[in-house]
Amino acid sequence: MTPRDGVAVSFFDHYLPSLGALSLQAMILAEVGDFARFDNADKILAYAGLSPSTYQSGQLDSSHSHMEKRGSRYLRYALFNATKFVCKWDESFGIYLGRKISEGKHYNVAVSHAAKKLIRTIYRMELTGQAYSPS
Repeated sequence: MTPRDGVAVSFFDHYLPSLGALSLQAMILAEVGDFARFDNADKILAYAGLSPSTYQSGQLDSSHSHMEKRGSRYLRYALFNATKFVCKWDESFGIYLGRKISEGKHYNVAVSHAAKKLIRTIYRMELTGQAYSPS
């Protein structure tokens, strides 16, 4: 854990106040460890198995990408469930989730998109040391 881990902890404490959510916070921080060991947020998404798979054969590119699910299943579980809490309590994440659902995406697919936004937000906060400000 780095000295900046307090930033992510304060984000979680603000949006995940319940006891069950604290275990999700602990799981995320334990599975990721030091955020500085990842070059960018996409590397964490790949580590969690939340990045889209690619299927390509010759000139055929698959237009229906699925989640890879080849990473830490514990991190994926914690992010997915923490995202549900955050979407409930944070207006910007709730609006984002609603927009993805209105685009016709299944609820679980929309939550996975919001989870990607969540991990990018946490990663940026950890690198810059800035507190979360809803926008």
